[in-house]
Order: sequence, then structure tokens, then C-alpha cells
Amino acid sequence: VHPGGKPSAAGAGACRRTARGRAARTAAGLTAATGPGHVPVPGPWPLNRRPEHRAAARRHNPASSSGVMQMLETVEQETGAAPEWSVIWLHGLGADGHDFAPIVPELVRPHWPAIRFVFPHAPKRAVTINGGMPMRAWYDIVSMDFRSRADASGVAESVAQVEALIAREQARGIALDHIVLAGFSQGGAITLSAGLQRRAQLAGLVALSTYLPEVDAAADQLAAGANTQPVFMAHGSADPVIPVQVAENSAQVLKALGFELEWHRYPMAHQVCAEEIHALGDWLQARFSAG
Repeated sequence: VHPGGKPSAAGAGACRRTARGRAARTAAGLTAATGPGHVPVPGPWPLNRRPEHRAAARRHNPASSSGVMQMLETVEQETGAAPEWSVIWLHGLGADGHDFAPIVPELVRPHWPAIRFVFPHAPKRAVTINGGMPMRAWYDIVSMDFRSRADASGVAESVAQVEALIAREQARGIALDHIVLAGFSQGGAITLSAGLQRRAQLAGLVALSTYLPEVDAAADQLAAGANTQPVFMAHGSADPVIPVQVAENSAQVLKALGFELEWHRYPMAHQVCAEEIHALGDWLQARFSAG
């Protein structure tokens, strides 16, 4: 898969992949809920931090026949009854909402408030850089130049779909300042784009192995008050998909715009590692304590 794809399998060293494909999840001992419309949920869990997960698939198409946008299909996990927080987590190119679901038990800590994790599936679309092959993607990738590679209309469409998910969490009783928007690779690009344009602030933004699309237009796109949202960014120093220098430039631009940004760099490729998840857990802990 070309730039913005699934996290790669980790090689030697401290960092390892934590988000796995469907076959790997089955081999890891996942259990599936029974009944129509249910999706696999991870298990077994360590006894000291076994979340009371509920999983559900919510059907969604980008637009109905009437042209009205519908809700994206999602995979959901709740770590307890009556969630007080929501984390909306966007996957990378060619993956789906299942890809990061197994990260929940590695991230969640026993004393945290109840959280609803929402993992949406991106719509399928033709991806130019992959020869026009249709796959789940948050936007088309039209060139190798990171300043213009992202299809602006696709980014705008996905931001609108994410905003609909945020609104749904509000309707379910979660306050905006208790919603975290997260994403990996392409999903992280949408996270940063959405966060940049938000006038009503979220609890925070998490951008893993990613970059800010249309970085040269960031100052023009910045909404009043958006830079009060804290940002967590992490990247691999050996990332062959999105060079770390591209991510660092995005981080510098966001800092220059006034964002409080925590930056981490790890000796890994286009992937997620255990140390990164631990650091993210510390960052989320600070959000929960502040809320």
C-alpha cells in the first residue's frame, strides 16, 4: 500500500506493532460476539484491567440516494457502563475500523473513567497513487508532494463525516471537552485537518505517523480558538511512507500557530510501538485529570 497505509509489521528493536490485521487478531485469541451486526472484540484481558467492552457495527454510507450524508459505519468498544469520555480513532489507507481496536487493552488503565472508543470505517474510493484501485481511504492521494498530495475535496468530505461522529457523541451525552479525536497516517491527517478548523474545542487531538495536509494554508484554515486543543504527535524516525521530516514540519507549523503540542520520535518505521502507546496513555491521563 502506498503512502498513508496500514502500520507495518515491526522489526527488531524496542518498538513493535500493536495494531494488527484481522487474521492476526484471530491468531492472537480474539473472541467474537454472537448475533448479526456484531464484530470481533479482543480477549482475553489482564484481570487488573479488563474493560467491560461492548462492540457494535453501525451501518453507514457516505451519502444516501437523496444526497444527504449518513453516519459512517463504526466498530465500538466501551470500557465500562455509561461512558463519560469518547475517543474517535481513524485508521490508515486500506485498513478499516477493526485495525486499531486491539490497541484498547494495551492503552486503557484500570483507574480511567469509562470510555467509548469509536473506530469508523473510511468509505471506499479510487486512490490515484495506487493505480486507481478502490480501497478504504479518507481522501485520494494524487501526488508524491506532501504539500499537495491530499485531494482537498476528499479531505473536506471526511472532515464533515468526522464532525457528524462528534455530533453523535454529543447527542449520546458526551461533552465536547470529553471527546478526543485520534488517527493514524491518513486518519491522523484528517484528525489534524478537523482540529485546525474546529471553533468548538475538543479535549485533544492525537496524530500518529502522519502530517498536516495543505500545510501552507494552515494559517488561513485555523479557526478562532482551535489552537487551545492540546495535540499529541508521534512518528518513526525510519518511516518510509511519511518521512519524519514531513511530520516534524507539520508539528512546527502547528506550534507556530499556538497549539500546545507534545512530540515523540521513535526508532521505528510506519507503525505504532509499545513505548508510544505508553506515552499516549500518559497524555490521555492528563486530559482525564483536567476534565
